[in-house]
Amino acid sequence: MSSTKLTHPNISNGWFRESGAMWPGQSMNIEVNQILHVEKSKFQDVLVFESKTYGNVLVLDGVIQVTERDEFSYQEMITHPALFSHPHPERVLVIGGGDGGVLREVIKHPQVKEAVLCDIDEAVIRVSKKYLPNMSVSYADPKVSVHIGDGFDFLQNRRDYFDVIITDSSDPVGPAESLYQARYYELMRDALRDGGIVSTQGECQWLHLPLIKEVLTFARRLFPVAEYAYTTIPTYPSGQIGFILCSKNKETNFKEPLRHVSPEQELKLFKYYNADIHRASFVLPNFTRLAIATDSANATA
Repeated sequence: MSSTKLTHPNISNGWFRESGAMWPGQSMNIEVNQILHVEKSKFQDVLVFESKTYGNVLVLDGVIQVTERDEFSYQEMITHPALFSHPHPERVLVIGGGDGGVLREVIKHPQVKEAVLCDIDEAVIRVSKKYLPNMSVSYADPKVSVHIGDGFDFLQNRRDYFDVIITDSSDPVGPAESLYQARYYELMRDALRDGGIVSTQGECQWLHLPLIKEVLTFARRLFPVAEYAYTTIPTYPSGQIGFILCSKNKETNFKEPLRHVSPEQELKLFKYYNADIHRASFVLPNFTRLAIATDSANATA
């Protein structure tokens, strides 16, 4: 075992500084206790460090993916508004999400009989199993199966199978670029059974409104229902991240949970999600409503 001290170009003088091309002029800094893992995988730069105040932190290509302190906000909100909007989600596919956090949330729903994860980079899964045990614990569940490969390619061989597809992708640069294209949304639609639902990472309304508008525009052509919601999370750019939810059922109302658990169960199962947060996540500020509206009716809806 080598005793060489680990180093990384994004860590200097005891601080990690995020480097993200999609949010020029700003950067998240986190104080570092120690570097735990540095690797160049086949697809990306992989870094894990122990922070002073946010627990262990997973970074891909210089961009924070998860921290142990606040990951639950993202994992719960990309998952539960979608699953609680489906009457009986038995088969769920997660594209990306190699850290296991979304899977952990998916299998909290007793209706789920099969949860499949497809991630392009085995290094993310391997590293998460070692350094993010509270997220990767989901891999031990017998309902979970894992496919290492490209999500775009995986979907081309699946039709009319899944009830919910969740795309937990990084930003639209590098390995995740294809996951923000109309063709990918077509593939997700075709892989869903009747009434199926999609939930995807939808970027930040403070930074990426043109991209959000572009994706919503083609999503609304492909699905009868497409909405934007968001959550708060301290370590993502500008403290927020959004989600794009689509349904093949024109009667789906994402803004009102179709299924519920008791308030006592909410407190037991979730750290962030509850039925009121579900509803509130679709309430958008005026600048966002106007920017993503397809017509004047949407702007005043």
